[in-house]
Amino acid sequence: MAADPSKIVRRLSELTADRQQHEQVWDDCYQYSYPQRGNGLLSMLMNANDAQLRKARIMDSTATDSIKIGSATLVNGTVPSNARWFALDVGNETDEERRWLDEAAQFIWENIHASNFDAEVFDFAIDLNVAGWSVLYEGEAEDGGYEFEAWPLGQCRIGSSKPGGRVDTIYRDFEWTVSQVVAKYGLDKVSQATREKFQAEKFDDKVRLVVAIEPREVYAVEAKMARNMPWASCHVEVDKKHILRESGYQEFPCMVPRWMRLPNSVYATGPMSDALPDVKTLNEVVKWDLMGAETTLAPPLIAADDGVLNAKNIKLGPRKVIVANDTDNLKPLLSGVNVQYAQLTIERLQSSVRKVLMADQLPPADGPVKTAYEWSVRVETLRKILGPVFGRLQAEFLQPLVERSFGIAWRANERSGYQLLGRPPASLMGRSFSVRYLSPLAKAQRLEDVASMDRFELSIGTTAQSTGDMSILDVYDWEEAQRTRGTLLGVPQKLIRDERAVAQARQARRQAQEQAQAQAIQSETQAAAGQALAQRMAA
Repeated sequence: MAADPSKIVRRLSELTADRQQHEQVWDDCYQYSYPQRGNGLLSMLMNANDAQLRKARIMDSTATDSIKIGSATLVNGTVPSNARWFALDVGNETDEERRWLDEAAQFIWENIHASNFDAEVFDFAIDLNVAGWSVLYEGEAEDGGYEFEAWPLGQCRIGSSKPGGRVDTIYRDFEWTVSQVVAKYGLDKVSQATREKFQAEKFDDKVRLVVAIEPREVYAVEAKMARNMPWASCHVEVDKKHILRESGYQEFPCMVPRWMRLPNSVYATGPMSDALPDVKTLNEVVKWDLMGAETTLAPPLIAADDGVLNAKNIKLGPRKVIVANDTDNLKPLLSGVNVQYAQLTIERLQSSVRKVLMADQLPPADGPVKTAYEWSVRVETLRKILGPVFGRLQAEFLQPLVERSFGIAWRANERSGYQLLGRPPASLMGRSFSVRYLSPLAKAQRLEDVASMDRFELSIGTTAQSTGDMSILDVYDWEEAQRTRGTLLGVPQKLIRDERAVAQARQARRQAQEQAQAQAIQSETQAAAGQALAQRMAA
């Protein structure tokens, strides 16, 4: 059934009204950190000059720098480009199944970071830290592979079909020029009004568009036609209520994580809203400090009009001669301002802002140069602090990202005749996979299990040595413990031998030992026989 453009435009208005009650907070957060990223909020569209004027009102860059550091920490801790940060599991998989899943995960990870993902995910993380929610779109590039785009929040309206559930509805409201619309959709697909503007060569006139992505009430499982897929996608000219394109997706194509969800709302706020009181105060204190600096560097003067010194005609400056009856008739007017108080207040507020924005969560790094081990402990401490944040990112960012990426890769694999990922074992067909995270943040959360294993192994070994009873070591499955430790530490599965390979290696080692023993016995027998023969000949 064809989409109804009037219904889409009406719901766009409803979602816009629902979002407007929160926009002022997000706009304030962007004004004191990244004004250009807040373009479109409160229905205000900014150009480069507007963004620069907003930046000029920021007296202190602590919040901007802290957001940048916090975003970089979040990206490097969840989706680093230098190490695979996820694996695929189906539960109780065989060695053959595990090997295929590991190779598939490696293929997907390599292609994610071979795309523009690393460029877009940083802007995506900045929006998450400033506004508390962000939108990352993932599509399939025309020449193959993945294609990502961090959508500006000013253009996005979101919704959820389930109370308290993940975001599964998004309306993107934006403007393109007439020439861009025609180039994207074709002259025969646009509305009559847009076609007439194009024919009249009004190429730069603006056309308001909306892309509506939402779940379909009725769809076909594993549908091949876009109009039967679980998620509907409809491109509409808003003013003319004209459908430009109708298609669909097998998976929801947008990742929309939320930092701290607002009650009875799909929207959220982020750490910048928590730091906003200190950021505003810091901005004012720095402004006052600069005003005080002017008074300190060029203080006002007090002059006595004694008939010789005429205060109205004095011109002060270097190499000037001032005629006065008494040196005390012209002197600076000291205000008694305590400049150090402003500096101490600024430092205190800067420290508070960095702490709230997670740019200074570790203990101070002053003192002697730290060793590599000390720095590793400091980094792990930071990652544990970010653990609760990682839990929400896992559910609303990483899980949808892997599901979407796997779906695109699997369909491309089928189209290529299983040349991309290879043909999976028949036992995997129809089974649902789960995602196991190997990112630094995920590893930091699992290090407690590794530490517990280390403590238990040390305890049981000490007990066996002190009592002399080595049979107590049989309580612990040492071989399975090493496999579990490798999994917790994120060791690549191809480096850990499966049970069959371990059995073959042990069998080969036993055969080599038995052969060596047999050769040693044979050598000893031959040596003894030779010695006996020599003794008989000597007799």
